[in-house]
Amino acid sequence: RASANTALGVGPAAAVQQEYVSFPTRVVITMDHTDRTELLNVLRRHFRKENILTHPSELLAYECDGYTLKKHRPDAVVFPQTTEDVAKVVSLCVKYRCPVVARGAATSLAGGTTPLEGGVQISLTRMRKILHLDPRNRLALVEPGVLNLELTRRLAGTGFHFAPDPSSQGAATIGGNVATNAGGPHTLKYGVMLQHVAGLEWVDGRGEIHSIGPLADPAEFDLAGILTGSEGTLGIVTKIWCRLTPDPLGLRTYRVIFNSVDDATHAVSDVIAAGVVPAAMELMDRGIIASVEAAFHIGFKPDTEAVLIFEIDGTEAGLDSQQEAIARICEAHGAVEFLEAATAQDREMLWKCRKLSVGSVGRLRPNYVIQDGVVPRTQLPEILRRIAAIAEKYQVLIVNVAHAGDGNVHPIVLFDEANHDEVARIHLAGQEILTACMELGGSVTAEHGIGVEKIDFMDQLFAPNDLNAMRRIHKAFDPHQLFNPGKLIPKESRTTMTQEVKSL
Repeated sequence: RASANTALGVGPAAAVQQEYVSFPTRVVITMDHTDRTELLNVLRRHFRKENILTHPSELLAYECDGYTLKKHRPDAVVFPQTTEDVAKVVSLCVKYRCPVVARGAATSLAGGTTPLEGGVQISLTRMRKILHLDPRNRLALVEPGVLNLELTRRLAGTGFHFAPDPSSQGAATIGGNVATNAGGPHTLKYGVMLQHVAGLEWVDGRGEIHSIGPLADPAEFDLAGILTGSEGTLGIVTKIWCRLTPDPLGLRTYRVIFNSVDDATHAVSDVIAAGVVPAAMELMDRGIIASVEAAFHIGFKPDTEAVLIFEIDGTEAGLDSQQEAIARICEAHGAVEFLEAATAQDREMLWKCRKLSVGSVGRLRPNYVIQDGVVPRTQLPEILRRIAAIAEKYQVLIVNVAHAGDGNVHPIVLFDEANHDEVARIHLAGQEILTACMELGGSVTAEHGIGVEKIDFMDQLFAPNDLNAMRRIHKAFDPHQLFNPGKLIPKESRTTMTQEVKSL
């Protein structure tokens, strides 16, 4: 192991214990003009001109990510190529008390990489080496800028693949997947990113380099687990040990058409209740189906109300019985078509209609926000009914896709950002959708993270003591509170701090 020892007094793990009570109130970080100018000059001396952007016109592309409703321009964007480069940038930012925001491919859909307080944005897209493939031990070592899909492509023929497969996997980076604990259609059977991270290298808020893994030690804190999903607030990940998954011996993919979303969602619950756990179970409603058909000519009829895409995998001997159970349940819920992909090309086409669905909505409206909530799967019919009612209430257009098997809904709220009244209404609609998810026993995120969009819900999801435990961990990893400010953990009030200290 490198420096992330858990012995008392060394590294973030020990700092979690040592900083148990003392933590500062979050304040907006500001640099005066002189400090800003000096920092930028120092960065320019350390990095070649092709590895740093500082001109306002160059920085425009970095003022937001896939969540476009809140924008703020960074003061500089740096493109490190090594872990040591990242550590150098962080050390300089600590010296000048400058905010630091890590950024991958900017496919984040909750504003996780928006530089709310300016500062330096560290783009990791040039750290894109696959350093080591070790199928024998089911491991791969990659840099954070490696594309999700590229790793699986490189594994072709080895008998293994990388299981996390967000719909943006052709563009999303593995470092970004770690930051948001990303999922995807196959989360139902194979789990989210956390289950596929065997170890990490990262730079902490002091500019120090740490490493944990890839072999787990039961006596150690699960630092990789703490960092995964922390949205760049605890450290900047510079290497990832990925767990590899054996390719299934058998694989079958189906498209099932229903007369209503209600019928489709009840079929989802009954499939799981019957003891069948597909590798994936994806839902599309009438609005998104029409959009996909117009864009890609898949072959859907104009009156198609709902589609489920099932995938089952495993040993061939067990797939017939799973297929029969799924077909029987779907038929009981009024399925009007049950289509099996006969070839690899057919399977690719079935998945194409789901994975390219979000891109197709650009023909409907100029802008969109993809919500990310989760409910118990038995509540899928109710949450989709509520989403329809919210769309009518606020007079906005919403189409739906969902990782239905695990209750993860993705309402796509469409709008035109030039229409300020409509922007206000889609804000209200989004807030009401996420509130409904919580009311039905779910949460406001399953895989997109909290980011800018959902930070105000954290006080509703977690008790004050829980949030303050998160703040203590944050301070241990990032003592100067410079990493991705304004994300994930809401500001604490002085009253909350006093109550927490008394409770100790």
